[in-house]
Amino acid sequence: MKTKGICYLVGAGPGDPGLLTLRGRECLEQADVVLYDYLVSPGILRWASPSARVRYVGKTAGRHTLPQEDVNALLVKETRAGHRVVRLKGGDPFVFGRGGEEALALAAAKLPFEIVPGISSAIAGPAYAGIPVTHRGMSAAFTVFTGHEDPSKDEPVLDYAHIAQTHGTKVILMGVERAGAIAAALVSEGMPGGTPVALIRWATTGRQQTLCATLDTVADRVREAGFQSPAVTVIGEVVTLRDSLQWFEHRPLLGQRIVVTRARKQSGGLSDALIGLGADVIELPTIRIDPAPEPMEFGRLVRDSHTYAWIVFTSVNGVDAFFEYFYKIYDDAREIGGVRIAAIGPATARRVRDFHLKVDVQPEDFVAEALVKALKKEGGIENETFLIVRPAEARDTLPQELSAAGAIVDVAVAYRTMPETEDPTGARARLETEGADWIAFTSASTVRNFLALNLARPPAMKVASIGPVTSATLREAGWTADVEASKHDIPGLVAAILRKAAVNP
Repeated sequence: MKTKGICYLVGAGPGDPGLLTLRGRECLEQADVVLYDYLVSPGILRWASPSARVRYVGKTAGRHTLPQEDVNALLVKETRAGHRVVRLKGGDPFVFGRGGEEALALAAAKLPFEIVPGISSAIAGPAYAGIPVTHRGMSAAFTVFTGHEDPSKDEPVLDYAHIAQTHGTKVILMGVERAGAIAAALVSEGMPGGTPVALIRWATTGRQQTLCATLDTVADRVREAGFQSPAVTVIGEVVTLRDSLQWFEHRPLLGQRIVVTRARKQSGGLSDALIGLGADVIELPTIRIDPAPEPMEFGRLVRDSHTYAWIVFTSVNGVDAFFEYFYKIYDDAREIGGVRIAAIGPATARRVRDFHLKVDVQPEDFVAEALVKALKKEGGIENETFLIVRPAEARDTLPQELSAAGAIVDVAVAYRTMPETEDPTGARARLETEGADWIAFTSASTVRNFLALNLARPPAMKVASIGPVTSATLREAGWTADVEASKHDIPGLVAAILRKAAVNP
């Protein structure tokens, strides 16, 4: 039977991926089709299913990918075809987001839809700048209005006399280009020219900038600073609280643009850590994770894993692939028998423990050579049987050294890394047009595949490497790592970037 379609009009929030609601993420994970806007953070798209069709339909001033009528028609077409459609909109769908028009088009077509509210930049932008839109004894109300009215209207709908006389905070969305004109209109209607004003650009992201002025000076300040959209404007006495309450703009990596090259499904941990420190992250995956190239052989080795003395996991992806097959074959974890487990790296070890299994050996250094040394300390490995779960492209150091020490080794190729060919978020174009302060490489394959893209390297961009193997690959290509993680994992890589950024802000 044909599945009945439904469209979810989802508010993606103001920019910080962490501000997407749980319901919004749930809809995104289950979507067949995703249509997203200009102000939607690309980081949010990592939660879309790999099988989903993702399409940009955003609009900027003077540049519309699709007219609104065509977007409405596309929503109707995809929903009517039986798909689960997510219309991902910046902020909240019903706060100057034209979500009402899209919902009406679906309703007219008698198609089911759901509204998933999002956090509006009208409150999030001021909050991230340290400005509460209401505050006891200062502002008991706030008014939100657009600075960009429908150009097809003969006369403006906004009543500036009424707005000026309304008590409380004023918040303007999409009004940077008309900030001076709006300020002049409010002053002409009775607001004091000395009323504090703040404009917050790219609010809640690593690109956030805040400009403070008054109604009398805002036009000159915007022009002098070259301040551009997208920005939220806040007018009122609450702006004076920013000196005491600003918190986000003190983060150590604010304004640092960092390229993350990990596979899309893995990028979240590194991206989230950098975003949490204030960085502006460009997720530009250079690799993707494909299934085992020989699934029958891999499945046979997983089935027989209980016959080995040791299982060695070299990556989180290997752990996931192994247990995906394991629980297709067995329904009881005890079927793994008395095998001992070794893991390279704390993330790999944590993933093993997620399956309620103990990790018997985890070397301090997260490389194959260190694991061999640690295994030898366990009392000798001669004639012991080892099953190494690894990617197809892994170095042969581990099986060779174990075999040289007398071990009996089988290799289970759990997956392979392939060059990423898709760029649904336009990350490559953004790197080439905006540049970056850092690029972070988490493996030799991310280095090789990034270089294969033949993208121009921004001259000031520094390079961060997760470890010696990755750094060696960089040197082979004529690049030098500005920093190398002392602990060869994601926290170590973040710490290395943070130390260098603190020295050279």
